[in-house]
Amino acid sequence: MQATIAAFRPGRTLATLDPLRQDALLAAALAALASGIAVTVGSGRHPDALGWALLLGLHVPLVWRRRAPLTVLAVMITLIATYHQLDYNHSAPTAASMVVLYTVAVTHGPRRTAFIGAAVVTLMLLLKIRHGMAGVQVSFQITGWIVSMLVLGGYIRVHRENAAAAVERAERAERTREEEARRRVAEERLRVARDLHDLLAHTITLIGVQTSVAAHVLEADPERLDRTAVAKALDDIAATCRTARGELRTTLEVLRDPGTPDARGPLPGLAGLAELAKSAGARVDLAVRADGVPPAVGAAAYRIVQEALTNAVRHGGRADLTVRVGVYEEQGGLRVRVTDDGVGGAAGAGAGPPGFGLVGMRERARSVGGTVEAGPRADGPGFEVSAVLPLGEKPGDQR
Repeated sequence: MQATIAAFRPGRTLATLDPLRQDALLAAALAALASGIAVTVGSGRHPDALGWALLLGLHVPLVWRRRAPLTVLAVMITLIATYHQLDYNHSAPTAASMVVLYTVAVTHGPRRTAFIGAAVVTLMLLLKIRHGMAGVQVSFQITGWIVSMLVLGGYIRVHRENAAAAVERAERAERTREEEARRRVAEERLRVARDLHDLLAHTITLIGVQTSVAAHVLEADPERLDRTAVAKALDDIAATCRTARGELRTTLEVLRDPGTPDARGPLPGLAGLAELAKSAGARVDLAVRADGVPPAVGAAAYRIVQEALTNAVRHGGRADLTVRVGVYEEQGGLRVRVTDDGVGGAAGAGAGPPGFGLVGMRERARSVGGTVEAGPRADGPGFEVSAVLPLGEKPGDQR
């Protein structure tokens, strides 16, 4: 009694109840419906005490229909067959029998469902055959209901399986995408750290050699010392230290690993863009108007142009693709603009999650305090990548 009262507390809905309570309410509703039918419509005699016991009792197993559908079906078929054999109202238990058949079809595969349906129809024919042609006619009607319930249950089962599979695929794809994005970002940060390692190793070594030479000259022959040349060399060393310190400060924010020694030669820079354009695999119009760019900024610009050319060739979709690359100084920053006339920026062509190449370009720009914007061109077909990289203090600037 308390459970029934709790089930109907204010704020509670049928969807919030556990399956057992839902089925208990369903069984009670079907029993009430069957009781009304038993005394109003349908063929057969009105139930007596035994009839009421059978009619109400066959609804009780419905409470456990989801936990043990085959057992519930067996118990209910036995009670329903006995009920019909005693010639009580034949329409009263129809709704309960359809519900249990639907449950069997939802919870079992097509072969077992077909076998159970055939067995139920056979049993029903054996019970109705003694009524002659009238019984055969009724049997066809009931067979139609049985087949309908089994088909409906099978359809719902397949729909649920497909929906569950779709949700699982979406969740798995989302997890894979997030893991891949994190891995690509980590790899890009590691490449930034390696480039910085190359820069610092070269810079520190050069400073050490220049300082040692200056100290040696000062000690070996102070009378013939060219003080102007030594002062200029020391000033160049100081400028190099300032540049390296600034590049280190702007890069620390994206580094999570101190870096693994992996010498790969000099850092790529703006001087390598011409060779990069020749090997891009498309027609490239290159315009570079910048000099004295800090090595880290030049390396970031080189990598951004490299990735933008790769994306343009990969997604351009045209054999005569033309890519325009512009690198120039403007308002204290290095502007990088890469545009193409392909179909990569067309509606629908770039549908889906952002590519990992864009993530890498943004990490490159962020490593030197810059930004990257990418998207379809506003003035025509194609795609555009635009980056702004702060130049800071150039190596030749005076203090």
